[in-house]
Amino acid sequence: MKRDDLPEPLNLAQLVGVSAGDLCAAMNIEFHKLSPEHSIASMPVAGNTQSFGILHGGAYVVIGESLGSISANMHAAGNGMAVGIEINATHTGSAKSGYVIAECTALHLGRTLTTHEIVCRDEDGRRLSTVRITNLIKKL
Repeated sequence: MKRDDLPEPLNLAQLVGVSAGDLCAAMNIEFHKLSPEHSIASMPVAGNTQSFGILHGGAYVVIGESLGSISANMHAAGNGMAVGIEINATHTGSAKSGYVIAECTALHLGRTLTTHEIVCRDEDGRRLSTVRITNLIKKL
């Protein structure tokens, strides 16, 4: 999936209770779809590389945790606040240019826990990283 094929980026300021924070802004992460069950974001490789000129492995974790946490908080809306308690990532490829597209899918949406899997691909569809995050829903 090419970045140009995605819906226009969402204006998070218009979404009540949804915030991506300063790190996402600094990394130029854009959110194209957000829901508890399925979310999509994109991130440029440029500006987010490590010393060998490939996308930094931590960048995959940032986009994955951001999508998973926002999705979990949308699920928890009105009943609590989602906070991450576990995250892992398996990197299986690398990107040197273009954009990474991250697609977040809910694996479990419970009363006290959520689990999301985030698959990061390049614009040619190659899987680059798989991130899994579990969030605890704390009662307000």
